[in-house]
Amino acid sequence: MANIASQKKRIARTERERLENRRVASAVKTHFKRLESAVAEGDADKIATEHASLIMRVDKAVKHGALHRNAGARKKSRAARLVAGASAPAKSD
Repeated sequence: MANIASQKKRIARTERERLENRRVASAVKTHFKRLESAVAEGDADKIATEHASLIMRVDKAVKHGALHRNAGARKKSRAARLVAGASAPAKSD
């Protein structure tokens, strides 16, 4: 445990920042799950709404620093593929 006052403050600040980053990252995961359930239901309006909110959350998480920019780009790409797959007609062999 730190004895120096400034280091004690830094430890407390780091913990607050870590918890905020976890909240932001968790919100991104929640929105991705909402998008997946909307795709499973097949409701086009709900899919568009959930996709837009997911993209907004990811962009904010990257800007905040809770997600690396490449991780954010990967999540947005996966969401776009999910949405595109939902709108594409099913293949019948």
